[in-house]
Amino acid sequence: MLLNISNHPSSRWTDQQKKTAKQQFDTIEDLAFPNIAPEATSDEVQLLADEFMKKINQRPIAAVHLMGEMTFTFALVSKLKKVGIKCIASTTNRIVEEKDGKKIVQFQFVQFREY
Repeated sequence: MLLNISNHPSSRWTDQQKKTAKQQFDTIEDLAFPNIAPEATSDEVQLLADEFMKKINQRPIAAVHLMGEMTFTFALVSKLKKVGIKCIASTTNRIVEEKDGKKIVQFQFVQFREY
């Protein structure tokens, strides 16, 4: 099973991303990415990563898809890799279109890449 920890629930992934995830990991489960205050200290981020490790250890997972706030992502990936859990990120093509002075950005899934 692939555990998706991001602000992008797998139900909103593109068909290609879902297909790739299911081919590689069979099933997908979502765990919402935490809301991390910009004022949070490094110690608070580490404690939150510890809390997530407890939640993750309760699931039979093959890998964790982790995308989000960088210091939390780094802390959690470090902890997961230390215990041998595979961590992956999505790679995308960023397609930018300018319309009426506004940028419209679309992301096109390419692959999962291991941390």
